[in-house]
Amino acid sequence: MKTSLSNQRERGLTLVELFVVMAIITFLVLFAMSGTAIGTSKARALRIQCVNNLKQIGLATRIWEGDHGDKYPWSIPGTNGGTIQFTTGPNAWRHFQIMSNELSTPKVLLCPADDDIRTVAATNFNSLNNSNITYFVGLDVSEANPNGMLFGDRNITNGTPIKNGILELTTNQLAGWTAEMHKNVGNVLLSDGSVQQLSGTGLRVTIENTGLFTNHFQMPILTP
Repeated sequence: MKTSLSNQRERGLTLVELFVVMAIITFLVLFAMSGTAIGTSKARALRIQCVNNLKQIGLATRIWEGDHGDKYPWSIPGTNGGTIQFTTGPNAWRHFQIMSNELSTPKVLLCPADDDIRTVAATNFNSLNNSNITYFVGLDVSEANPNGMLFGDRNITNGTPIKNGILELTTNQLAGWTAEMHKNVGNVLLSDGSVQQLSGTGLRVTIENTGLFTNHFQMPILTP
């Protein structure tokens, strides 16, 4: 018995149907690609804003130290207007609070990519605490070392625990970034005023360039 033409058509797609299927597949591919591009663009925008925050903090710090013998707040005793007494423990926020006049707004202290539910931008400096801070403080930096790491994203790590508010990074330990905030990369403000966008490899090179065997970073520790 011969197979009818109608039965043959039922077993395959018509040309119009084939075009429709191809159009749907193309749309789905383009939609997926656009979603990835949008996500990448957003992450890049947040990181650029973080860089701008650090530049503003760096400028404020330069102004502050210019009025205090070219020394950073954490190098000066409290009796002389500094914060050296707060260089241990959960006191990173105090080094920023002392520069409130130079910083103008506490909003620059929080990276826009920091989505930890415990962090929030402060509305004023009087109530400032570590939940309003994204950036670590480099306690070993001096004006004599332009390659010192002054401030940077808190997702820096070398796999060792933070002790009494301090993260110690040595040149013989593998340092890097966690997936928080910038997805395994981070930003660092050097004492020369430049902001570096660093991968893990770039971070390790930057640590070596400080010329210090050990870098002590006071971290903005968050309570559980």
